[in-house]
Amino acid sequence: MLTRKEKIYEGKAKILYKTNDPMYLIQYFKDDATAFNAKKKGTIVNKGILNNQMSSFIFQFLEKNGVKTHFKEKLNDREMAVRALKIFPVEVVVRNCVAGSLAKRLGLEEGMALQQPILEFFYKSDPLDDPMISETAPVALGWMTQKEVEYVNQEVWKVNKLMTQFFDERGIDLIDYKLEFGKDAQGNIFLADEISPDGCRLWEKGTGEKLDKDRFRRDLGKVEESYEKVCRLICGTL
Repeated sequence: MLTRKEKIYEGKAKILYKTNDPMYLIQYFKDDATAFNAKKKGTIVNKGILNNQMSSFIFQFLEKNGVKTHFKEKLNDREMAVRALKIFPVEVVVRNCVAGSLAKRLGLEEGMALQQPILEFFYKSDPLDDPMISETAPVALGWMTQKEVEYVNQEVWKVNKLMTQFFDERGIDLIDYKLEFGKDAQGNIFLADEISPDGCRLWEKGTGEKLDKDRFRRDLGKVEESYEKVCRLICGTL
């Protein structure tokens, strides 16, 4: 049985704790909400509980379909046990439809269909507003090897195929989302972080209603209700 020990990291939405087993950490989900790299702050009631439940469900789905994730088990409402990893300082963003910063950068209308998904790399740095980098930058800067970049790319396309179908079957369009990866002490790479409305743009099929953190970013209201709705659609229950 894992025992929670000292805190080793606190981010905008989660806290990581050491455990009595050096191979695993405890990941705690907070209700804190941030946007625009923490320039906007607030609280989404029970967000941590919902995101933990949704992430646990999706990680298990991905594991069953051949994707290696850091997820070990859901411990309670707000905590999951995860593998201890060294996280790459890179966010991979997959875009299945035009929205958010892509629409702004290119002057395109949100909701515009793409001929194929777009994959983008960003450097994880709040002070620098997570700048976009080229796919060759992680190797050039010594953050990842070429083989690691190639493996991540391969896993991202596998994840996207699984996730778009997963959400489609639940009446949700997966517009875009971010993924993070890390490696264990043996160099094995795993999908990490979380998968929830915090890091995914999710639009209700047919209506286009936003069911994700854009409701907080853009002051659209009904934030808690939207997270609860996604949780029901994903997990079948709260």
